[in-house]
Amino acid sequence: MTVIRHMLMSASFASMLLLSGASLAATPAKSTADAASDSTGTIHVPKNYHATYEYLGTWSVAGQKPGADQLHAVFVSPGAVAGYKKDGKFPDGTVLVKEVYEAATEPMTTGAAVSHEKALKGWFVMIKDSKDSHPKNALWGDGWGWSWFDAGDSMKTTSTNYHADCQGCHVPAKDQDWIYVRGYPVLNK
Repeated sequence: MTVIRHMLMSASFASMLLLSGASLAATPAKSTADAASDSTGTIHVPKNYHATYEYLGTWSVAGQKPGADQLHAVFVSPGAVAGYKKDGKFPDGTVLVKEVYEAATEPMTTGAAVSHEKALKGWFVMIKDSKDSHPKNALWGDGWGWSWFDAGDSMKTTSTNYHADCQGCHVPAKDQDWIYVRGYPVLNK
């Protein structure tokens, strides 16, 4: 009788784990945002994001010469794509990491001017926060935490105020919650 009760309790516990795991996959875990910021709102580049984050897409920034001046590869925390597809909004706790690379362009057999990554310039990190969790922190507002990090120091931002240092580039995407979603086909329903 004790063995049967133990087996039933174990099966019930396993079912709870499976159910909670399925629901966690649909929305970003709070620990994801916590991994990109602390309780005061200090933001940093999440460790090992390549291992768990989803790839959203890459942007090419044109220059004066043929080819790209920069390439921007963008990653998003687990569950954010599924959350976005539900209602067209990123769930609270979503973390976006944009890697910014200097580009090099050279002739290749695939074309006269082919651009590729040359050197990492830094990271731009955004954390979705519709609850205005850090109202006294100058890097948080308009529903996001915003921060730029120079290559070489993923823990110390060079941003001091999101209005002055970050938001200006995102003004054309204001109606899309400040994110250029058209560049990410994975977000299409």
